This record gives sequence, structure tokens and C-alpha cells, in this order.
Amino acid sequence: MKCVIGLGNPGKKYDGTRHNIGFMVIDHLSDDLGIELSNKKFKCHFGVGYHKGQKVMLVKPQTFMNLSGEGVRPLLDYYNIETEDILVLYDDLDLPVGRLRLRQKGSGGGHNGIKSLNQHLGTEKYNRIRIGIDRPAPGSSIPNYVLDKFPKAEHKLLDKVIQRSGAASAAFVTDPFQEIMTEYNGDVDE
Repeated sequence: MKCVIGLGNPGKKYDGTRHNIGFMVIDHLSDDLGIELSNKKFKCHFGVGYHKGQKVMLVKPQTFMNLSGEGVRPLLDYYNIETEDILVLYDDLDLPVGRLRLRQKGSGGGHNGIKSLNQHLGTEKYNRIRIGIDRPAPGSSIPNYVLDKFPKAEHKLLDKVIQRSGAASAAFVTDPFQEIMTEYNGDVDE
């Protein structure tokens, strides 16, 4: 079984914020693939279904971003999912809005959700899609910026980013990740 994990913060207060782009892609995939996130265990909301004959799990950890690994690790253990079969979607301050960077490993950098995953998974080697949210203006608060909603001017591009990230995630279920990286790395056309 493949497992696609979107990182974010639970609760209505955080809906539509930059830090919740991973959740937004999972919600899009849930609709697109017809996989309802009706299971609530291991501090996660998740659903299991099929895409092109392959079993897939969609996951939204409910532990808040900085503790993402606390829910993901027990879920993966329970379902015997190996780290090479997971794909993690999350926001990246170092990429402009509209850019995706697909990688197979990496440190947490300044991203506390990834640091938590790396710690709980015991590895930095797992597939990921970093989704650009850009940096705030110099002197602005990074926590306030990532917990703020995307401005209306970015909504059209944001929709395309979510669709493209969703397409890459769906491809992950059936195709080698190297091929997905080649096809989906880079800028989303406006």
C-alpha cells in the first residue's frame, strides 16, 4: 500500500493557511480519488481506497505541525507501510508560490513538521513534495506568515498548485518516483 501524507494543523482556525497546503492537497485527492478520510486513529484522520487498482492511504496528522511524526509513526507501523512507500506533502518557505520540488530525502531544515517526521521515522529518506509558499517581507514574523491565509491574488495559482501536487501524488501510487520527479519538479504554469 502507498501512503500520501499531507502536513498541516487541525481545526477550522487553520483552514486555508500557508502551513496547511499539505492538508489542502489531501482534501483535493480525497475528492478526486473518492477516498473519504473517515478513519480517526493514531492521532490522524485517514482513508484507504484504490487508484488504478493500487491500494492507497491518504493521511492528515492531527497532532499539529510540529508533532507530525507522533501520529504518522504508529499509523505506518500498524499498517506495515515502509518509508519508501510514503509521500509527504508540505509547505516550503524557500520556494516561491507556484513551484514544486520533489525529493527522496532531506533534513528538516527549518520545518518543524519534517524534523518531527525524521525523528519518529528514524530516517530522512522518504519521498516528498515541497510546495512553495514564499518568504514574508524582511522583518515580518515567519510564524504569523505561515499561519496566515493565502491572499486572493494567489488563489488562481494556488488552485493549479493543488491540482498539480495532487496529480503528482496520484502518479506516486502507480509510477516510479524518479519518473514523477522528472515530470512534476519545477514551476506550475499560471
